[in-house]
Amino acid sequence: MLSFNKRLNVVWIVVLLFIGAAVGLTISSRFDLINNGSATNRPTLKVSPALIEQSNALADIAAAVTPSVVNISTTKMVKQENPMYPFLEDPFFKRFFGEPGGGGGRYREFKERSLGSGVIVSRDGYIVTNNHVVEGASEIKVVLSDKSEYKGKVIGSDPRSDVAVIKIDAKNLPELTWGSSDELRAGEMVMAVGSPFGLSQSVTTGIISAVGRANVGITDYEDFIQTDAAINPGNSGGALINMRGQLVGINTAIFSRTGGYQGIGFAVPVKMVKQVMDSLIKTGKVVRGWLGVSVQDVSPQLAKQFGVESAEGALVGEVVKGSPAEKAGIKRGDVIVGVDGKKVEDSGHLRNMAASTKVGSRLKLDIIRDKNKMTVDVEVGEQPKDVQASQGGAETPETSSALTGVTVQDLTPELIDKLRLDKDVAGVVVITVEQGSAADEAGLARGDVILSINKKSVKNTKNYNAVVTKLKKEEPVLLLINRQGAALWMSIGPTD
Repeated sequence: MLSFNKRLNVVWIVVLLFIGAAVGLTISSRFDLINNGSATNRPTLKVSPALIEQSNALADIAAAVTPSVVNISTTKMVKQENPMYPFLEDPFFKRFFGEPGGGGGRYREFKERSLGSGVIVSRDGYIVTNNHVVEGASEIKVVLSDKSEYKGKVIGSDPRSDVAVIKIDAKNLPELTWGSSDELRAGEMVMAVGSPFGLSQSVTTGIISAVGRANVGITDYEDFIQTDAAINPGNSGGALINMRGQLVGINTAIFSRTGGYQGIGFAVPVKMVKQVMDSLIKTGKVVRGWLGVSVQDVSPQLAKQFGVESAEGALVGEVVKGSPAEKAGIKRGDVIVGVDGKKVEDSGHLRNMAASTKVGSRLKLDIIRDKNKMTVDVEVGEQPKDVQASQGGAETPETSSALTGVTVQDLTPELIDKLRLDKDVAGVVVITVEQGSAADEAGLARGDVILSINKKSVKNTKNYNAVVTKLKKEEPVLLLINRQGAALWMSIGPTD
């Protein structure tokens, strides 16, 4: 057993050891002799206050606008030809399978469901979306940001601009404020809000890539806003928002070789959307201005021939008899280069300018005739109901026949790629088919390419119009179409 003095010495030794260790640690840490972990070697992250402010601003805009964007789900009955039908008609197969019927008939029906988006534009339940989102739908379900569900009713739709208006029975809804699409500039930041792949309240950001995009081949009336903000399936009908939190466009389509987002999206500008919406709500139809001319773009070669300084303007090919243009003295070969002092860039631009003009208004057209400049005064008429759409803005009256209600357009290289067709395919692509028409009942659909009518080849819309105008009302029509790369014959009965 240790004596008291020895025990005291041991205690002092232990205390001195502790003191020495503490002093050593202090000195080594001061001279960075000990690695305290990677955190001490990592520089402090400095974030720009401006960047933080910008991020907060985007989040604030998203929080303000997302409650106004809804999810739309639709159900519609689709009729499809039974691929086994020809065999079921054969006596050999009838012997084993019996008469066609009980699901073995020529056509089969099934429910098709799709998803899209919409934008609340009034507190009492008006919602703007795309026509292709609700077209042919037998049921429309609208889901708000708070998960409440409503049954939607179509107030009106316009396939030619791909705009539709639906209504839900609700009050005090969070409406979006209208912005100005005319003031948009390339490079301006925007936000796309919608329900891609059914994922509601999704937000992406990007910039305006271009404005005034026409001749894309999506709709008859095109003045698209192009954006690189990510737009995917389900975003159709959603909102394109500026940095003031205002609605500037309705997201409509993407350009893609894969079916997914590739950096090019298109939105209908609100100027066109509001005009179509107001007309549908007030009159149940879209009232558009009409000049009554068939026009085409001016190429550099044509510009020289017709005495135009640059390849701009709209060259008149035909003047409809009795139209406002004929009454005003417009002639074939005139080049329309200005409307009320505003430059006409191309044929699509002229069409949009005329269509957006109030019926009964007077326009001053600047034209070049025989290389001489002159001004013509024209009173804008109302566009006839049966006006056939075609490439470059041509307007041709449509006769009543089995193809009444069918809208077509020339094939373009972009459409050939989009529809995955062989490059040598010649015909016209179906843009819209009026619901309930003979063509609709027969199964003709958007995206079908008409190759021949009654065994007469169809190369373009001019050729198509020439054949259609000769069809009689009671005459059945035999079509050869290309659908997703496959050639099909289709018989369309006469209209009632």
